[in-house]
Amino acid sequence: MNYNSLEELQRACADCQACPLGKTRTKSVFGTGDVRAELMFVGEAPGEQEDLSGVPFVGRAGQLLDKFLYAVDIPREKVYIANILKCRPPKNRDPLPAEEEACIGYLREQVRLIRPKVIVCLGRIAAMRLIKPDFKITQEHGQWFERGGYRMTAVYHPAALLRDPRKKEDMLEDMKRIRNILDEGKESAEP
Repeated sequence: MNYNSLEELQRACADCQACPLGKTRTKSVFGTGDVRAELMFVGEAPGEQEDLSGVPFVGRAGQLLDKFLYAVDIPREKVYIANILKCRPPKNRDPLPAEEEACIGYLREQVRLIRPKVIVCLGRIAAMRLIKPDFKITQEHGQWFERGGYRMTAVYHPAALLRDPRKKEDMLEDMKRIRNILDEGKESAEP
């Protein structure tokens, strides 16, 4: 599936019934942010607040992500945020492989249309899908990979930081490195 615009893709996503989650969602949660963003964050699936609002990362985890963006001077409105799944799994359980398969095409199209320079996976599940199947978040967070012409890394999911605040320092260091990578790209682009 190739779409000409994010709007066209979002309309298709909103009507999707490719997996059983299409019948249980309140709203599909497509993505939000700058459609020309150099930096794209990808989580695993919407939670309850996202399902109600139709916007990714607006609950407690999203508010914590906002604080980390602010701490490294990356305005949220300058990034694009999406999830692998566009519908909330029941009780926020991990996405099933069949659900990921049914939905991954939407994310691929979002990436193709936005063309970010850097993709950051929020948590283990997104990293296992986008970087490598055996990704170990505690050992490999903050490491950089090249995949499909994109620079990619993974950081702890903000929800994990709410459960284990000891990881916040690691998250801040990873976010500083992301900021540095973005700054390096701007410097090399200047004449």
